[in-house]
Amino acid sequence: MTVTDPSAHSTAADPGVAADRPEDADQWTAKVRAAAVGALPPQKLLPDRQPAYVASWIYVFGVTTISALIVVIGTGMLLAIMGPNWWHVSSTGLFVNSLHLWSVEIFFFAMVIHLWGKFFMAAWRGRRAATWITGVVTFLVSVGAAFTGYLSQQNFDSQWISTQAKDGINSTGVGAIFNVTNFGQMLMWHIVLLPLAVVVLVGIHVLLVRLRGVVTPFRARTVGDGPPGDDVTTTATGEVTA
Repeated sequence: MTVTDPSAHSTAADPGVAADRPEDADQWTAKVRAAAVGALPPQKLLPDRQPAYVASWIYVFGVTTISALIVVIGTGMLLAIMGPNWWHVSSTGLFVNSLHLWSVEIFFFAMVIHLWGKFFMAAWRGRRAATWITGVVTFLVSVGAAFTGYLSQQNFDSQWISTQAKDGINSTGVGAIFNVTNFGQMLMWHIVLLPLAVVVLVGIHVLLVRLRGVVTPFRARTVGDGPPGDDVTTTATGEVTA
């Protein structure tokens, strides 16, 4: 990265465009920014219009999943700050704990519907395999987050779940580093590692949707058509062509 004297710039010029100078084109910052803007320009990252087939309930469940995740993270942060005594004794804590639980239920409900709906739509068509895979991996990681959440309740339910699960987990050898009876360890998995992984995966998933676009529907087949396939494509302007 080249360091220049800000006073050498014109007052009318934006100092943020210094990398647009020809002599700065080989800098890694300029290359990364150019690649990012080229792949996801602002009008593609936050589009004003979508194809007509996006007006489907299956995408509403995808947005519902993200909305529920935001509530899960917000209530979870509050629970982590206040501690177990608050969410077991205080009426406000019990309410926030219930809100956290039911937002998790909505999160999984909406995600499963979205996941299966996209499966039957063959959402991996048109170079969208990575989009589908990140969605599936997000679901699997979320199951682990939910499991460690049950272990972090600090009540009889969490004690029963941990004692019943430890033998099965220990038999796989994972118990050496994943001790389900260790509250502190399970709490850290639940509020730090697994939520971070879910947020990163969801972010990648949304960026891939913006990058590759939403999968196009199958064309209606008539008598005499060949085998079904991805015979519908989308042009750069968003028009559907067969």
